Amino acid sequence: MTHRDRDRRGSMRGSLARPAAVALAVLGLAVVGFAPPASGATASPRTATEISTTKNPKLGTLLVAGETVYTLKPSKTACTAKCLKVWPPVELPQGVMGATAGSGVDAAKLGAKAQADGTSQVTYGGKPLYWFVKDTAAGQVKGNITDKWGKWLAVVTAPAKSTSGGSNAGTGGVSF
Repeated sequence: MTHRDRDRRGSMRGSLARPAAVALAVLGLAVVGFAPPASGATASPRTATEISTTKNPKLGTLLVAGETVYTLKPSKTACTAKCLKVWPPVELPQGVMGATAGSGVDAAKLGAKAQADGTSQVTYGGKPLYWFVKDTAAGQVKGNITDKWGKWLAVVTAPAKSTSGGSNAGTGGVSF
C-alpha cells in the first residue's frame, strides 16, 4: 500500500465518520429536548383532568391529581411567580372545561377558576388546588407547611382513624 492509498483510506474514514458523529449529536439533542422534567422540577404548565383519592396512613384519604394536592390559607404575601414555581397550580388542559371526579371524590365540590392568563385552575369546595414540587408520589405530604405565602394543607376527604377509636383529623390536612 502506498502512502497515497493510506491518505485516501484515512480521508474516506474521516468523511464517513463526520456525518455519523453529526447524526449522533442531533439524536442526542433530540432526546434531551423531549425528555420529561426531572423529579421535583415543574413542567410549565402542569395539567390534570382527573382528581382522585389515595390513602395516607397519618392523615387518611387525600385528594390527588397524580400527586397530593393542597389548598392555601394565604398570608399577606401574595403567591406570585416565585411561589408558583414551588406550588404549581393544578390546571386543566386547554379546552377542558372541568376535572373528572375519580373514586372517592365528591364531583359536586369540583370546579374551575379562570386565571388572568386564560388558563383554568381546578378547585375543590371553592378553593384552588396546588401541587408541591417536593412531593413525588400520590399520598406524600411534604407540603403540609407554613411558609411566607401562607399555610398549605393537603386536602383530606376522610380523616384517618386512630387505633384508640378516635379521629386523627387535626394532624396536618384540611378536611372537606
